[in-house]
Amino acid sequence: MAIKGSNDNVWHAFHGPNMGYIEEQYELFLDDPDAVDESLRQMFEEHGAPDWMQSGGVEPSTGGQVSAQDMKKLTSAMKLVDAVRRHGHLEADIFPVGKQDDRSTPLVDPKTYDLTESDLKQMDASVLVSDAPSHVKNAWDLIQHLKTRYSGKASYEFNHIPDDDEREWLYNKVETGAIDVSLSDDEKKEVLKRLAEVEGFEQFLGKTFVGQKRFSIEGLDMMVPMLEHMVKNGNEDSVEHVMMGMAHRGRLNVLAHILGKPYELIFSEFAHSPDKELVPSEGSSGINYGWTGDVKYHFGGNREIGDEETTKITLAHNPSHLEFVNPVVEGYTRAVQDNRDVSGYAEPDFNKAFTIQIHGDAAFIGEGVVAETLNMSQLDGYETGGSIHIIANNLVGFTTNHKDGRSTKYASDLAKGFEMPIIHVNADDPVACLSAVELAYQYRKKFQKDVILDLVGYRRYGHNEMDEPRGTQPLLYQAIDDHKTAYELFADYLVESNVISEDDAKNFKDDVMSKLRETYNNMKENEDVEHTIPDLPEEVVNGLDQIETAVDTDVLKKLNEDMLKRPDDFNGFKKLEKILQRREKAFNEGEKIDWALGEALAYASILKDGTPIRMTGQDSERGTFAHRHAVLHDTEKQRKYSPFHGLEGVDTSFSIYNSPLSENGVLGFEYGYSVECDDTLVLWEAQFGDFANAAQVIFDQFIASGRAKWGQIASLVMLLPHGYEGQGPEHSSARLERFLQLSAENNWTVANVTSAAQFFHLLRRQAAIVGTEAARPLVVMTPKSLLRNQRVAVDHTELSEGKFKHILEQNGTGEDADTVKRLVIGSGKVMVDLEEAMEKRDNTDEIHFARLEQIYPFPEKELKELLKNYKNIEEIVWIQEEPKNMGSWDFVKERIQDIKKVKQKLHYVGRPYRSSPAVGDPNISKAEQSRIINEALKLD
Repeated sequence: MAIKGSNDNVWHAFHGPNMGYIEEQYELFLDDPDAVDESLRQMFEEHGAPDWMQSGGVEPSTGGQVSAQDMKKLTSAMKLVDAVRRHGHLEADIFPVGKQDDRSTPLVDPKTYDLTESDLKQMDASVLVSDAPSHVKNAWDLIQHLKTRYSGKASYEFNHIPDDDEREWLYNKVETGAIDVSLSDDEKKEVLKRLAEVEGFEQFLGKTFVGQKRFSIEGLDMMVPMLEHMVKNGNEDSVEHVMMGMAHRGRLNVLAHILGKPYELIFSEFAHSPDKELVPSEGSSGINYGWTGDVKYHFGGNREIGDEETTKITLAHNPSHLEFVNPVVEGYTRAVQDNRDVSGYAEPDFNKAFTIQIHGDAAFIGEGVVAETLNMSQLDGYETGGSIHIIANNLVGFTTNHKDGRSTKYASDLAKGFEMPIIHVNADDPVACLSAVELAYQYRKKFQKDVILDLVGYRRYGHNEMDEPRGTQPLLYQAIDDHKTAYELFADYLVESNVISEDDAKNFKDDVMSKLRETYNNMKENEDVEHTIPDLPEEVVNGLDQIETAVDTDVLKKLNEDMLKRPDDFNGFKKLEKILQRREKAFNEGEKIDWALGEALAYASILKDGTPIRMTGQDSERGTFAHRHAVLHDTEKQRKYSPFHGLEGVDTSFSIYNSPLSENGVLGFEYGYSVECDDTLVLWEAQFGDFANAAQVIFDQFIASGRAKWGQIASLVMLLPHGYEGQGPEHSSARLERFLQLSAENNWTVANVTSAAQFFHLLRRQAAIVGTEAARPLVVMTPKSLLRNQRVAVDHTELSEGKFKHILEQNGTGEDADTVKRLVIGSGKVMVDLEEAMEKRDNTDEIHFARLEQIYPFPEKELKELLKNYKNIEEIVWIQEEPKNMGSWDFVKERIQDIKKVKQKLHYVGRPYRSSPAVGDPNISKAEQSRIINEALKLD
């Protein structure tokens, strides 16, 4: 049963032969619960044995006062009650216009269960529910009551939720009306005035800036009061942050009325209109435009509300890739929830912040990143205590009807797989909308889980204001044209209810339009305004060479010792522990620090400096290639331990999580986390670098260009395993060329390093710029086979001395500068292969090797200095493993060409032009690699 009651209330209606029937069924239930009818099973599960069986003091009557037919009617009534709860949404009045199907179903018709109105009126409602409302006297009254709750202007889908407590709580809130928002007359007027502002703003923009895109909210106007209601609730609950993500539709209205962006500033962004060149007013400092900027309906902003307790509202910037902001905003939220001033894992406080995600109906179910984000909602490394999702359901995706856009009944059906409650509500009913928001907010607060609000409205105009929708949806738009606005409908209702007069309804709207017109007319004209792109910030232009990254040897030794300690009762995997304990000798004379230890010492020293670390990725705890072992597993108990949690004197968090099998969603989350927190080194690792392909939108639209477009600063590190070891097209190339193609304006660093020391200094340099104006993302092509190659291992002094070098010259070559005629330059693993091959050759005095460790920003100064030192160079060779149309060649060739002398020749050595990044046959790959090395070493 849905609403619990006492045992007496449930069983008192059973007497006579039906008591014997119930006893028989209970015995069957004890033996096999599935052997009895579902409704009886629910009663037995909820209330146990009938009271007379528990007391043993009552014998079944044989008087035959109640027939078996009556018993069947009772169980049928139970099924009907369940059906209304389960299927009532199919008859709900949730479509303001354009009903998408027949809104009726036999599943909630008593006749389907062989029940009549008379049957139900003869049945006590308390047999079916406990604590029925006072007006509910019998089962017929109950069914009518439930239909008003589940088939009105709002409807609900809860039955896919497996947790009994959650489901019962939801049923109770809906059926008792506990979440119904009751508005006083003054509050109704305030809602109407807000709707006047929402509608008036859109209409003013439409008339003033004719033909310009604004992605009007009209048809979903109630979204703004709904957002205000949630924000107000959050402020009253001392929530510090409300993080919001949304696509275009209604964004300008939300910026104006939720984020407080001045009307003048919004009007000024339409300044390329021929009517006026407008100058924005002062203020609105919460909005950053970068230097190349973006279109007006992509920008976000922030605002603080409240007096004694302040709540900061943040609306994320968002590109045209609609739903990809979802994981980014979740990353924002987790970043402000996490307490990183503790050793061990950062500790989230889910009461500090919550997320509101606004989706398009077509995009919610159409874009895979939504499912990726929903899947993260209950995972330790990514949960944010529940997000409130609003589907801004305007019935059409651009010009595509729902029958062509999804295979499900509702756009929200995707969420059922993640066990999230779904609330459908008619966007034309303000009270129903606010009540729906209240339920969503209270559910999130209590259960800390996501909840879906399907706000069903329409789109009064086309996809944008230059689009004509009547050519593709003529019938729908005929209905929309004849349909009153949300403001008009609510105003009519308030007039009929004697809350306001007809004059009031007109004046509210006129006042809004008058205010907007006055604001616009008072703005200054500036015909001399110059439209130029601002210069890059000085900190972005400057390099990072001045940063010191060396760490004292004694500090490194102590950190290494601490990482080898284990809790007294920890049972480590002996084979692994034997390997790890070898690190104890790393600082002895003649010993080396390999890649894994160099990385570990980098993280440990960064933590020691007071910078928290967050790292995620597929299998990142162990490392895809079993080198990291940042989390150890007890072989006898179900527990884990990280060596980074045992560092003495460290009181900052090291949070590392194995991510779900997701690149797009997880990378977006980590980018958002990095943007929002300015004190933490955030790293994401791809299982293989090639897998980053699946997150290309995040790279393109957020990481590479976010600062230029929106002024958004991130210092995210992306570790992308890269190198040709004969593992085929999808396990060789991290698509280095794509990152270099996106490189400009010092937007990030792209590196392909070949020693443990270089990686150590690179990571420490990145940690040093976190939270500064110089911060920028870091893309690292990390090794696979080199992880255990002793050629990348270094003496400990290389960590305690020096810093990151953009170019590494090969030891053993170029010792006599005057004899060098060929300079071979390359990046990454191929240079280590070249080193190994060189040692087997004679007469290599005329060749010198240089490793380009940082490819972008291109080390022009260092390369010039190198060429200056070797004045007799006749030929420069660029060597790479990747095909000629991939890798670094297209990026470096012109830069080298500009630096070299005219008489010096520049040649390419590598794989030829190819459509696939690598061959599939390991033997062919090996032969190709050998050919590349031999060609680079050729002296004639």
